[in-house]
Amino acid sequence: MTTTSSLMDDLLGLLRIRIRRGVNLAVRDINSSDPYIVVKMGKQKLKTRVINKDVNPEWNEDLTLSVTDPSLTVLLTVYDHDMFSKDDKMGDAEFEIKPYIEALRMQLDGLPSGTIVTTVQPCRRNCLAEESKVTWIDGKLVQDLVLRLRHVECGEVEAQLQWIDLPGSKGL
Repeated sequence: MTTTSSLMDDLLGLLRIRIRRGVNLAVRDINSSDPYIVVKMGKQKLKTRVINKDVNPEWNEDLTLSVTDPSLTVLLTVYDHDMFSKDDKMGDAEFEIKPYIEALRMQLDGLPSGTIVTTVQPCRRNCLAEESKVTWIDGKLVQDLVLRLRHVECGEVEAQLQWIDLPGSKGL
């Protein structure tokens, strides 16, 4: 009898990244930009919608990635959508999901809502613009991120991580 490994055997769960908004993004057109964000982790690649003529866009969009390896980083790249030429890059930021996954593994049921479980400090190895808190809110663990974009003159992106357990997956 042969056993085949299915995707579910390696799947820890789903990471929902809520792309909240961009702040002071770079101008790439005449006096504004038409930004969208591409999120990559491993071989997965997802993107937000384009918001026209706005350097402070509000996406409030959820992008969901399958997590098989908690040591992978997430790369977030902002682009300016151009109709007739190649889209311009407007910076990128990378962040680790490991501190968030480690907090999830603590199994914190029953904590009061609003409890800060752990914090990640900004440093040279990450793109955090400020301290990032992993917080227990209404029975779920969330991590708020303010990411400073690299390879560009200005801009930040605000995002939030949330975990989705999948029945039948390997789990944490």
